Amino acid sequence: MMIPGFIYLFINNYLPMAGLVVAFKQYDARKGIFGSDFIGFQNFKYLFATKDALVITRNTLLYNAAFIVLNTVLSIFIAILLSELFSIGARKLYQSVILLPFLISTVIAGYIVYGFLSADSGFINKSVLPLLGIDDISWYNEPKYWPVVITFVYIWKNVGYNCIIYLSAIIGIDRQYYEAAALEGAGKIRQIFSITLPMIKSVTIMLILLAIGRIFYADFGLFYQVPMNSGALFPTTNVIDTYVYRSLIQIGNIGMSSAAGFYQSIVGLVLVSVSNLVIRKVDPESALF
Repeated sequence: MMIPGFIYLFINNYLPMAGLVVAFKQYDARKGIFGSDFIGFQNFKYLFATKDALVITRNTLLYNAAFIVLNTVLSIFIAILLSELFSIGARKLYQSVILLPFLISTVIAGYIVYGFLSADSGFINKSVLPLLGIDDISWYNEPKYWPVVITFVYIWKNVGYNCIIYLSAIIGIDRQYYEAAALEGAGKIRQIFSITLPMIKSVTIMLILLAIGRIFYADFGLFYQVPMNSGALFPTTNVIDTYVYRSLIQIGNIGMSSAAGFYQSIVGLVLVSVSNLVIRKVDPESALF
């Protein structure tokens, strides 16, 4: 019964890994992947030699670090609130509502954000700022506002997905623990810190480790579509993925984009391995491997 699954994993996950060789070649479609000229690490230089290397690396790391912290905290907080609902119907309704943004296309999310931030007809400029006595803001020309905007949109879209995972873990906790704690006089806050959080620790660590493994990857749609590819916002919205895409469009060098993907994968593997090693030293039972 496992054979179909192994075949699928081999074809979908492992067979394409042979294409990593493109990162070390000057790809020529006429010669094919394996027939193209080998150029060593030349394709990797453009990621580090460019003047934008520090900016895109900084943006990618800082955004993802903020996403991991905020998404984890808010997801657990909302999951705990939902777990306290006694009505199953209300719980399912709120689950559906909070998960809905995750199912919305990033393109549509970008236009929703544009509807709020448009300089000419946006809700913020036309309805909110006049009430506060503040002049209109050209949002798509002011990079300083976008770390907050990008972070807010990411949390809005993704907090629901992780929330459902944490909620499933919380619901699976034996209620006798809470009943015993209540008999001993423990309030809700005490129960959360003494029972709920320790019992979902393994799930929390697993999700954080998976997120750390992708800390050098960025949500391309979020950083490309939501800011509407505005050049004025590049200092705070340009990340490795968008930079590689723009370079590929301008230069057309597939080897360079493959090198960037290979570099991101290696860094992700190292970060997951190191993080797991630290966790295994502190709490061996919570380590993934």
